[in-house]
Amino acid sequence: MHVEVNLFTVNKRFPLTISRGTTAKTTNVWVKIVSANIEGWGEASPFGVGNHAQSTDTIKNCLEQLAPVLQPFHPLQRQEIEQVLIQHQVPSAARAALDMALYDWFGKYVGLPLWQIWGLNLHAIAPTSVTIGINSPAAAQARAKDWLQFTDVRLFKVKLGSPEGIAADKQMLLAVQQVAPNQEFFVDANGGWSLADAVEMCNWLADLGIKYVEQPLPRGEEESLIQLKEQSPLPIFVDESCFHSADIPRLANYVDGINIKLMKSGGLTEAMRMVHTARACGLQVMFGCYSDSSLSNTAAAHLAPLADYLDLDSHLNLIDDPFTGAVVQEGRVLPNDLPGLGVKYCASAA
Repeated sequence: MHVEVNLFTVNKRFPLTISRGTTAKTTNVWVKIVSANIEGWGEASPFGVGNHAQSTDTIKNCLEQLAPVLQPFHPLQRQEIEQVLIQHQVPSAARAALDMALYDWFGKYVGLPLWQIWGLNLHAIAPTSVTIGINSPAAAQARAKDWLQFTDVRLFKVKLGSPEGIAADKQMLLAVQQVAPNQEFFVDANGGWSLADAVEMCNWLADLGIKYVEQPLPRGEEESLIQLKEQSPLPIFVDESCFHSADIPRLANYVDGINIKLMKSGGLTEAMRMVHTARACGLQVMFGCYSDSSLSNTAAAHLAPLADYLDLDSHLNLIDDPFTGAVVQEGRVLPNDLPGLGVKYCASAA
């Protein structure tokens, strides 16, 4: 099989600020796998968590070096290819792009969408949240109003963990709730709170009807989660603390759910393992994203019937998404009936 690697840059309609910084645009990697005159597509987007970072250049260089190594393989040899990627210590975002492309190729090969190959029920897909980044109360209100005009919003994800402290967090969240009285909310601190602040915030948030809290403590402070769970009336989900299925058993007694992202997990194959591991440990599951285009988010949407919550909104905030795939209906991100991922390239947007 032939592996082709290209770059594309996407710009956000509204820059997104979280506890670790602000992102206005990213350069992502588009992978094509070609065999038997069939193309399979995948995407890798850069991300960073604490001292762990996967840059565009790192991902691109890795994939280009792997291309000749993968040449002898057939796209149906997924298990063998996965072992090659492990042996070469390929970063998870690069693995995600290849794994996505292999599944896309397979779906096109058999002429079926992935959700149908897996026997999943699109009616089981939950509404996706849309994200409000850290900002002033007035700016956060304006962003919420824009989302409400742009799409059918059922659930808001509000980024907290402001550098200005939890007083600023409280003011911003209350301001957003004022302009969205009919929507449900959860919050994501992206590891921006101390244990004491997290305890205070979880109890305060519970009185506001917040559904759950995501990543309240920094990656690396997982042992403190047990203290937080004992004092929090709200369910606690982890994101940055959980990359792979092997992370889940050690977290199971500390949290109520995990956030699976294809770039962290290394693709659809590992994402499915994570779902089953989480269920075996009695945990809930959500799917999230980084600065992913419609290509990656459509891939995640094919697995969406397996999740309790979805946060697949990054492509909705792009002004130049070069792909089309899953569509939003009644607040839900739904894959289509086309073979494989069902993603098309839009030259006019690129």
